[in-house]
Amino acid sequence: MDIPPDKLAWMYTTMYRIRRFEETMLEQTFKGKSMGVTHSSDGQEAGPTGICAHLTDKDWISSTHRGHGHCIAKGLDAKRMMAEIFGKATGQCKGKGGSMHIADFTKGMLGANAIVGAGIPLAVGAALTAKYKGYDSVGVAFFGDGANGQGVLHESMNLASVWKLPVVFACENNHYAEATPVEYAVAVGDIADRAQSYSMPGVTVDGMDAFAVYDAAGEAIARARRGEGPSLIELKTYRYHGHFHADEPHKYRSKEEEDSWHARDAIRNFETRVAEQALMSQDRLTAIRKEIDQEMLDAVEFAENSPMPHLDELYSDVYVSYSNPLQGLR
Repeated sequence: MDIPPDKLAWMYTTMYRIRRFEETMLEQTFKGKSMGVTHSSDGQEAGPTGICAHLTDKDWISSTHRGHGHCIAKGLDAKRMMAEIFGKATGQCKGKGGSMHIADFTKGMLGANAIVGAGIPLAVGAALTAKYKGYDSVGVAFFGDGANGQGVLHESMNLASVWKLPVVFACENNHYAEATPVEYAVAVGDIADRAQSYSMPGVTVDGMDAFAVYDAAGEAIARARRGEGPSLIELKTYRYHGHFHADEPHKYRSKEEEDSWHARDAIRNFETRVAEQALMSQDRLTAIRKEIDQEMLDAVEFAENSPMPHLDELYSDVYVSYSNPLQGLR
């Protein structure tokens, strides 16, 4: 396995941080602490981890309504993310974005996005900027199987291919668009097959295997940096919970199906692989888990003790503000 020890530790830390953040967020949401609905991504940790392991702050990603894992893999702070979900002034977006609109341009995170597929052209735009200005930067567009039928994806893939933009399209196929099975809604066997229509490489990867994702992403991102254009990676994965916190997934999927995916858990598989090859010790893995568990307790405490945004901030950091918001209304 040709992954440096420090990168291996980062990958395990990132996957476990995503898992514990999502579990903690759900606990707090059910306690009524979050501002609005939350969409968890536990089960899908290998995708953002394996891809973002190749990225730096100069690279850009766009995300989805299920974006906490992408944010964490891109280096955003768990405390500020939790405070954002709580709607607090110390949040990543000062409490105004909530769960589905977390962003941090300093980390190359263009933002989660509540509109299905809407983040895709943002990553393409970042890639266009990189090519036009000669930056050695790559854009990665994360989207789900539900977005693969959106016109904006196909427009973006076509344009990226025509202009040979340094962008990677990463489809996290968790097999359900809300409650609709992918087999019902997608006409091709593998979403990666759509890449052929746009003259770009397409590869289907086991999205529960962080090492397989790492290898595929490494090739696609290196290709983009060389100026050879875009790629499409389909990550076949699974979300452990429902579409959002109050969704009951057993209405549309079986326990047997869920158990089969849990048996392929990305974090447990990672632990097994590194232990078998003596790449990380059990003591090191345990220490990382304890550190992250405490980090989540600290994140909740930080969010709970943070102030709510002041009313005077209502019209700050928005595109349009009015001196008199009621002017012209009758």
